[in-house]
Amino acid sequence: MKHWVILADGTAVPAIGQGTWHVGDKRSMRKQEIAALRLGVELGMNVIDTAEMYGEGLSEERVGEAVVGIRDQTFLISKVYPHNAGRDRIARSCERSLKRLKTDRLDLYLLHWRGGIPLSETVEGMERLVEAGKILRWGVSNLDTADMEELIRLTNGSHCVVNQVLYHLGSRGIEVDLLPWHREHGIPIMAYSPLAQAGTLRKGLVQNPVVQEIAENHRIEPFQLLLAWCIQSGDVIALPKASTEEHVRQNAAAGNIELTEEDIRRLDAAFPKPTKKVPLDII
Repeated sequence: MKHWVILADGTAVPAIGQGTWHVGDKRSMRKQEIAALRLGVELGMNVIDTAEMYGEGLSEERVGEAVVGIRDQTFLISKVYPHNAGRDRIARSCERSLKRLKTDRLDLYLLHWRGGIPLSETVEGMERLVEAGKILRWGVSNLDTADMEELIRLTNGSHCVVNQVLYHLGSRGIEVDLLPWHREHGIPIMAYSPLAQAGTLRKGLVQNPVVQEIAENHRIEPFQLLLAWCIQSGDVIALPKASTEEHVRQNAAAGNIELTEEDIRRLDAAFPKPTKKVPLDII
């Protein structure tokens, strides 16, 4: 994979990883999902993102099965529920996630979204987990600019290495102030749902004439173009989900696509970013 992103602690990770929302929900998909995840790692997409919320642990269990024998080749991410993010409960939640994932440590642990527990308490809990060797680094998810400003002012808050938010060609609100803030502070963004959720919005993206024409020019699929666009800045990591080996191969190949300045200009014109601050998109 040509495109890599440097986390705030200096760790390099591939710009396209693997999302696992709904992975593990169906027993009938077990073999197919495990094969897809393992193939993704083989093809260079070693970042695997899950959460205790996904299927209430089912996703973590499926990921745990998939990484047996290849754990050291992967960069495992999980996320803690906000109500479990207190200084004491976070340790118990982390232990449960580690057990389901069949590993002794997480490469990255994220606060899934902001809840009622003070950020200072969550940071303290994260730092204790780092000291204990249970996690190697920590970050956040679904935090907007004001939240991030508050976070880095806290003791050890600057240790946050990433913020995972919704971002794709049809949802560009973070480009108004959140993404520029992250660039100023050297903290990359992880984009979940980089292809938009299945439905009207995704259909509108992949069927857009500009998207289709540019994809045809590069001899790629429209959704591969969406992935290539998402990571083209060099400081965004995309986490698409794939349940079939063919889709995994296509996602991995998107990490080698180079868009031209003209491609970017045309996509910007077809899907302009907002002109003012908008609420953070969350699904």
